[in-house]
Amino acid sequence: MVNVEWWKKSVVYQIYPRSFYDSNSDGIGDLRGIIEKLDYLVYLGVDVLWISPFYASPGVDNGYDISDYRAIAPEFGTMADCEELLEKAHEKGLKIMLDLVVNHTSDKHPWFEESRQSLHNNKRNFYFWREGRDNAPPNNWMSLFGGGAWKQDPKTGQYYLHLFSENQPDLNWDNEEVRQEVYDMMHFWLKKGVDGFRMDMISLISKVPELPDGQLMPNGFGMPFPFVNNGPRLHEFLQEMNREVLSKYDLITVGETPGVKPQDASQYSNPDELNMIFQFDHMLLDRVDPGNAYKKPDFIRLKQALSNWQIELHNKAWNSLYWCNHDQPRSVSRFGNDSSREYRENSAKMLAVCLHMMQGTPFIYQGEELGMTNIRFDNINEVKDVEAIHTYNIAINMGVTPKDAMEVQYHKGRDNARTPMQWENTENAGFSKGTPWIKTNPNHSEINVKVQKDDANSVLNFYRRLIEIRKNYPIVTHGNYELIDPEHKELFIYRRCYGEQILLVICNFTDGQVEWEIPKAFLNMKNEPIIENGVIQRKNGLLIIGAYGSVAYLM
Repeated sequence: MVNVEWWKKSVVYQIYPRSFYDSNSDGIGDLRGIIEKLDYLVYLGVDVLWISPFYASPGVDNGYDISDYRAIAPEFGTMADCEELLEKAHEKGLKIMLDLVVNHTSDKHPWFEESRQSLHNNKRNFYFWREGRDNAPPNNWMSLFGGGAWKQDPKTGQYYLHLFSENQPDLNWDNEEVRQEVYDMMHFWLKKGVDGFRMDMISLISKVPELPDGQLMPNGFGMPFPFVNNGPRLHEFLQEMNREVLSKYDLITVGETPGVKPQDASQYSNPDELNMIFQFDHMLLDRVDPGNAYKKPDFIRLKQALSNWQIELHNKAWNSLYWCNHDQPRSVSRFGNDSSREYRENSAKMLAVCLHMMQGTPFIYQGEELGMTNIRFDNINEVKDVEAIHTYNIAINMGVTPKDAMEVQYHKGRDNARTPMQWENTENAGFSKGTPWIKTNPNHSEINVKVQKDDANSVLNFYRRLIEIRKNYPIVTHGNYELIDPEHKELFIYRRCYGEQILLVICNFTDGQVEWEIPKAFLNMKNEPIIENGVIQRKNGLLIIGAYGSVAYLM
């Protein structure tokens, strides 16, 4: 039997703790809430829990602005709660992966508060401080949240760099002391029993030292990406991190790496750096500017994007597989169809088959296993996400009507994924007995855990079967990948081969019945697929697949 690293056979479940389960009725999910729901996660069959930040934070970017890496935000609980979560999760066979957010800190972090006190204090070089030029910022870079990427501090008159919110100053990784502080902090958590890290925007930690102007965009700012992504010392830093920390433990590690292409992946995903990375090619297919109308992702390009990573990484690096997370809208609303119960449930299952039968480690975002959907907020005042508010205001300043600006947020806003987890058909979806920090999706009356656990044909129980298949069939872990009929406008068809076995996967991405003429090589397909959903028929050499149906045959 082939010895496989445990994380290659694992399924990861992402928890956004603020929205998962509230144990004390204050309207905010917490660590004790996760402890109370561990049995549900065991029931689902996942192996690793990736928990978004619960560190001390002012909460400007919902915890991704950290003011103390070694403390728990009071709204989430205490360090004792965290230690109990680790202990009880491990007792149940679950591993815990934390978010490592070290491209930037909060502006309330003691490092930054000291850094801004004077030009020459010993923390000044922890961040990027620069003189302005001609009464303007040091360069023309745009923040990824909108507006400029520099903020002038009145105390010294200099500017500091923030690629995200102005409350999230970027750390200077060229400073060895910064790196050692980060490594010490990682050891702190690993000694408590943490099993790995998801590394937030890790591809941005090395900047081109000169910080030159970026290519000018229509909004008047320059694009920073060529100078901040995959920078000159990035792999040096990751290899040092591996030597100093990661190699000393048996971990799962995944880096968030926007702008990375398949040919770059083997630099990241190797024994000297990380296990795998998050790529964004399929996430950018429906990209819109704030003032633009939303468009559905191009289906042919979607197939090409996912297939490219499958083919290029095989036997070279390891893929992560995901449709959504806390930064993306709900997958069933984005790539499927949430216009009716039938379409929603079928497309949720179809998307799961399409992704989970590929090679890589699948990531399930909380509620994805239920087919949770996007939400329509009545107005921008109901939106909590700092990025969404920025893009909305930019759209309004461009002359877009509030209605049209909110329509873009409905399709693309990050808060679509951050509404409370839908546990049951009661007030606040069973998430909290208090007032939730963000609006609850009103469709929780029909989409919730309690209803789906008792329904053998539910999306939830379909996910459970799919997870079992991944673990029981080595072809899913080891097989190569070939896209079939790449120009087909309705079906996503691929096959996996491992030894003498062939796994054929066929997914209908439309709301209509689609016929596929079965090639001679596949005519001996077994009558009973290993998993299917929707109406699947075989007739006179044709495979007939109903709306949002999917099927996987093992031959």
